[in-house]
Amino acid sequence: MAALEVDSLTAELAELSPRRILRRAFELFEPEDIAISFSGAEDVMLVDFVCELLDPVKPRVFSLDTGRLHPETYRFFATVEERYGLRIEYCFPEAEAVQTLVRKKGLFSFIEDGHGECCGVRKVAPLRRQLSGLRAWITGQRRDQSPGTRKGVPVFELDGAFTGRGGGPLYKFNPLAAMTSTEVWDTIRAFEIPYNPLHARGMVSIGCEPCTRATLPGEHERAGRWWWEEATKKECGLHVGNLDGPSEG
Repeated sequence: MAALEVDSLTAELAELSPRRILRRAFELFEPEDIAISFSGAEDVMLVDFVCELLDPVKPRVFSLDTGRLHPETYRFFATVEERYGLRIEYCFPEAEAVQTLVRKKGLFSFIEDGHGECCGVRKVAPLRRQLSGLRAWITGQRRDQSPGTRKGVPVFELDGAFTGRGGGPLYKFNPLAAMTSTEVWDTIRAFEIPYNPLHARGMVSIGCEPCTRATLPGEHERAGRWWWEEATKKECGLHVGNLDGPSEG
């Protein structure tokens, strides 16, 4: 496959709705070459849209199982699999890397050292392995999700942090970039799309159990993630290109 012209495609897709962006993504890539990154409410919306678009073909959907997710999140995964008739490709960290980190620094080293090292082992490394078998991936990133790291998210980009199949270029679609949280939740309710029950308990952005808390009235949705750290650096390394400078996670 020839390299895509990123600037012209970004300009083209920026004028389209999320559904039309997804349709274009699957015109450019075969279903086996592109996958949806799944964890939160936005991602289930993407799964719902793509399942309708490709029916009866099922999209590839993957999720990072860090081993420290909430029980509700695991049950939510099962609900999504049953609802859409698909199997999520779970990506696990290397046991030896987790064991080395925990034996050396304990189970909660991220509170003292920052979340970068733990996320690197439990999330970034498994993601890198998963993406190395793809040509493109689809995320639920929105510009209003984070005050300092996602305000410039484009609807389409060449991923500068990871490489694709055979070490080739990896493309990244962010169809919901221009949507607001209110628009996402209005859509979820209108189409009766399943969502993690933890959202009803005030957890707007949900990650690992030790690193997620409910947000308070008036707080930004990412305030409940790694709340002991600087608010403008709350990325775990999956979308490291959003950060202004180098980051470990």
